[in-house]
Amino acid sequence: MRDLGIGFVAYSPLGRGFLTGAFASLDDLAEDDRRRSMPRFQPENFDKNLELVAEVERIAEEKGATPAQIALAWVLSRGEDIVPIPGTKRRRYLEENVGALDVHLTDDEIAALEAAFPHGIAVGDRYENMSTVNR
Repeated sequence: MRDLGIGFVAYSPLGRGFLTGAFASLDDLAEDDRRRSMPRFQPENFDKNLELVAEVERIAEEKGATPAQIALAWVLSRGEDIVPIPGTKRRRYLEENVGALDVHLTDDEIAALEAAFPHGIAVGDRYENMSTVNR
């Protein structure tokens, strides 16, 4: 994409809330929460995906930031042609997300995150029906 001068919009860069550190179990989601129907939030996948958040939380604690800010700072560190668009329903989360602009990750922190999150590490598809992807 860069060779073509095309930017990339990173959709759902907080993993539908996984990377915020807000979940300890499926019980943290309301019974009618749409994410409960998504494969990555199914009981057989949830705990495995939750384990991935530990490195984000560790770095966040060391830096005095939130896990969401660390996740967004990583996306922002990929280049000016990559723009995250985290969704939010509350002003406080919007303000928290904007705070990621002030979080600067070291090369070692970026390497630790990349080691913790190799491509394809998340368990389960993003959506219930992935039949239209890569046709």
